[in-house]
Amino acid sequence: MKPNPTGKAADQGEKSCPVCQACGGVSGPKSGLGPGPGPNSIPGQGAGPGSVPGPGAVPGPGAGPGAVPGRGAGPGAVPGRGAGPGAVPGPESGPGAVLGPGPGLGPGPGAGSLPRPEVGPGPRKGSGTGLKPSESMTTPAPAPQQKTQAKPEKAPRQKVLVTGGGGYLGFTLGSSLARSGTSVILLDLHRPQWTLPSGTEFIQADVRDEETLYRAFEGVDCVFHMASYGMSGEEKLQKEQIESINVGGTKLVIDVCVRRRVPRLIYTSTVNVAFGGKPIEQGDEDSVPYFPLDKHVDHYSRTKAIADQLTLMANGTPLPGGGTLRTCVLRPPGIYGPEEQRHLPRVVSHLKKMLFMVRFGDRRTRMNWVHVHNLVQAHMLAAEALTAAKGYVASGQAYYINDGDSINLFEWIAPLFEKLGYSQPWIQVPTSWIYLTASVMEHVHLALRPICSVPLLLTRSEVCSVAVTHTFQIAKARAQLGYAPDKFSFSDAVERYMQSSAPRQRGSTTRALLRLLLGLLLLGLLALALHYLCLQPLRAATERL
Repeated sequence: MKPNPTGKAADQGEKSCPVCQACGGVSGPKSGLGPGPGPNSIPGQGAGPGSVPGPGAVPGPGAGPGAVPGRGAGPGAVPGRGAGPGAVPGPESGPGAVLGPGPGLGPGPGAGSLPRPEVGPGPRKGSGTGLKPSESMTTPAPAPQQKTQAKPEKAPRQKVLVTGGGGYLGFTLGSSLARSGTSVILLDLHRPQWTLPSGTEFIQADVRDEETLYRAFEGVDCVFHMASYGMSGEEKLQKEQIESINVGGTKLVIDVCVRRRVPRLIYTSTVNVAFGGKPIEQGDEDSVPYFPLDKHVDHYSRTKAIADQLTLMANGTPLPGGGTLRTCVLRPPGIYGPEEQRHLPRVVSHLKKMLFMVRFGDRRTRMNWVHVHNLVQAHMLAAEALTAAKGYVASGQAYYINDGDSINLFEWIAPLFEKLGYSQPWIQVPTSWIYLTASVMEHVHLALRPICSVPLLLTRSEVCSVAVTHTFQIAKARAQLGYAPDKFSFSDAVERYMQSSAPRQRGSTTRALLRLLLGLLLLGLLALALHYLCLQPLRAATERL
């Protein structure tokens, strides 16, 4: 899959671009992301005090969508590990990499610059105060000198903004950047559940709130766009909300980056832009194309693919007053780590409800995961790789990011079964049954949503993720970004989760048995429904024959 660093795809016409059709014709540098005025423009807002404008900066007005609630990428803060190559700093490690200066930053001491020599009160060459013949040639004792060495000027402190900064990944990245000396703004609709570290500011706002974004982006050198919606569970079925946040929010972020002359934008995408249920083994960025937008079974994957392409097409957009917007995207799989709040708690909940009594899919099925520490490292390296110091190597590029290992899900989560005291699933069920069950559950959930909320245990896309091999190489990230993932164990994350959840009271044995009986009853009803749905077409075909 070759990204388009210059946005030339826009020249092919809107009709030939599925992204443009899905997004209402927005297709990169020629799509109105430039400095021209538009509806809902904010006139007269220039760079305020504290902004860091580049040369000749003249923030132009623009347009963007309105505002409704969005969500971040998932909460949490992770302690750092031992420093390896490219390690991200954490509570247990020293300061790590600092984002390189981007275009428009003020001057600082360059490499090889020398401090000015100390100037003492003694005679200077050419001053006309040399020794007279009658004066002694002995060197007098030096008088106390006042230091006049010029202090090297400090480079301006960088300022970055993280959308979805109240979530797990966003907060962890913001904390690491703040420890490295960067000024960080975390923007999210939901406040983080952890204490803000020094050097960070939190803005509670929707990623689709144009006016708030415009104010927040003032003086920002780099934006990490992580805010998204619909990743798992019941959220995956809320089509309008997913479309509005993942596509509309991304379009607005790009537009405000241009108007505020932000030179760097990193978008947190997903492997699902390429994976849609068909096997992929060790895919890379050049050989695996985007999965067709109209073939995705879930809105999240489809909208993330659109936002992914919009971000890459925006690369090379001229900024008002000079400069260029540089963009890249990172495509991680599922994220894990201490205090992760989405995947691990959901699996634990299913285990306690006796819903993981069976397994499905081939035991040879493989997938990737990424530890939050490694994903933070990749984001910091990507930001550096969009600077002149790194030759803008990441400009217009996409990168798969994972731990570098391929695993089977059921084997990988085995420590979770052991820690919770459950036996591992030993009953093998055909994947087709599970997929049909998930399909029925989705339809039942949508049908009854106006009346009541029916728990959605699995979705079709989640079944595909577990049962179909989809693995990706990280060679490009290693070569271009210097990405070097550290080794982590899922059992460590489980141990931390067990420690944090130890005070919580577990349900009684009677309650667990009741849940098991209700689960078996539900499965029985679903099996009957599926049996009926599968037999009807077969009977009709038999009668025709």
